[in-house]
Amino acid sequence: MHDELTAVDIRKMQEEIDYRETELRPKLIEDVQIARGFGDLSENFEYKAAKQAKNKNESRIRYLKRMIASAVVIKAKAGADDEVGLFDKVTLFTEDRNEEMTITLVTTLRQDPMKGRISKESPVGQALLGHKAGDRVFIKVGDGGYWAQIRAVEKGADDDTMEISRF
Repeated sequence: MHDELTAVDIRKMQEEIDYRETELRPKLIEDVQIARGFGDLSENFEYKAAKQAKNKNESRIRYLKRMIASAVVIKAKAGADDEVGLFDKVTLFTEDRNEEMTITLVTTLRQDPMKGRISKESPVGQALLGHKAGDRVFIKVGDGGYWAQIRAVEKGADDDTMEISRF
């Protein structure tokens, strides 16, 4: 299993790893050592909290390193001017709900549905890629799905403005 990520995704993950290893890790280790001195470890909340923060940091470092190691680097190539591609902003009309929404198609690492950033690998992303404004697409969800119409496509680019997901 691998994720398709861009060179910008890989660079951002490496920057986060560097920060976590060189700046955050020493501070968290020091916090654990200080909290250890507060007394009985079985009843020491500060120690447990410091250990938990240290372990969470180590877990995130391992996760990011695995993502980099297993990633397939893709180029954010632009399709035709009117086709939906990676990093494009798409205005979509969902027929069931009779509502319009604007989303941006991104790599899995940068998805954030609350900010309108949808993964290209999601059902919505898969349905939209390669289609044009005016096309009606079926978005398959589970055993069913729904119809949507692409109202507009605004070309985007892979840049540093979108942060990676923090999970």
